[in-house]
Amino acid sequence: MNTAESRIVELARSGKRIGVGVIGLGAHGSWAERSHLPALRAVPGFELRALSTSSKQSAERSGQQHGVSRAFGSAAELVACDEVDLVVVAVKVPYHRELVEVALSAGKSVLCEWPLGNGLAEAEDMARRASDRAVPTAVGLQARSHPALAYARDLVADGYVGEVLSTTVVGSGGAWGGTVGPGDHYVLDAANGATLLTIPFSHTLDGLASVLGEPEELRIELASRRTSAVDTESGQPVPMTAADQVVASGRLPGGAVATFHYRGGTTRGTNFRWEINGTEGDLVLTAPVGHPQLSPVTLEGGRATSTEVAPLTVPDAYVRVPRLDPRADAPAYAVAHAYRQFLDDLREGTSGVPDFAHGAARHRSIEGRR
Repeated sequence: MNTAESRIVELARSGKRIGVGVIGLGAHGSWAERSHLPALRAVPGFELRALSTSSKQSAERSGQQHGVSRAFGSAAELVACDEVDLVVVAVKVPYHRELVEVALSAGKSVLCEWPLGNGLAEAEDMARRASDRAVPTAVGLQARSHPALAYARDLVADGYVGEVLSTTVVGSGGAWGGTVGPGDHYVLDAANGATLLTIPFSHTLDGLASVLGEPEELRIELASRRTSAVDTESGQPVPMTAADQVVASGRLPGGAVATFHYRGGTTRGTNFRWEINGTEGDLVLTAPVGHPQLSPVTLEGGRATSTEVAPLTVPDAYVRVPRLDPRADAPAYAVAHAYRQFLDDLREGTSGVPDFAHGAARHRSIEGRR
């Protein structure tokens, strides 16, 4: 993370609140409304001061609903606001690069949702521009900030499982299954960059890498077992060009084997299970959906003479945003912990939250070259 002496760093180190403007904070169940809004309100040090949507009218409605007085009909107006220090880009993937460039050109720090860009070329371009501007950035790969994953990372480092032998992930994407909501058609089109590979698989890959290290020689295969999904409102088929099966394998630093299988839709069986198997013990992380970055995560473990895994309670020290509940506030929970870590990064010059350079590297890892 770039921690140059920018305005946002000065604010964080002085204890003053950082003014946030969110691009894409709508009034009708947007991702920003379900995650960033409660997260920002739960983390001292940030203040939501502005929002923008696709029109002045919709922005005013959203501003009234969320109690945000500065409501703009364009991103250009938002980034020009002197009260905004951090711009959050929380819109569909094809618009990320354009809006990030607007914010960077205004000299603002940016937190961009994941995927960073619509493909590797866009992500690398955004990372270069951010580096040239020398402003702190963050990308929304928040799984690693979830307290359950942070605790698992320390357990592994402290030798709970001994030497790691292998790790296996099985997950369901939720989307990319047999049905699709009327507002979600865009994820079925691979050209939009919001796929089973780029969203649930990549969020999980990044979380796993934060616990066990970056997989080496990662081989990824895609398959399309479905070519359409049924719209839940109209009952009509919608073409699907995005793959609905992702299978990957590689080796962790030290030689342990890593395998992944993500499938579209949901299953009556396992929707998320991640096992870490070692010479001295095992860890198991489970969730009701295949998106650990937005779901309650259960951690279990067993070692030594134990023949089964049992629940492991995440110590209070890892719960750094106590205002949120890991189940009731699941979409915002890891996001809030990422904001909390980002504040620490700004104050201390650390790199706990992925920046744009990390985001570009993650794109390279899923597109087959490093």
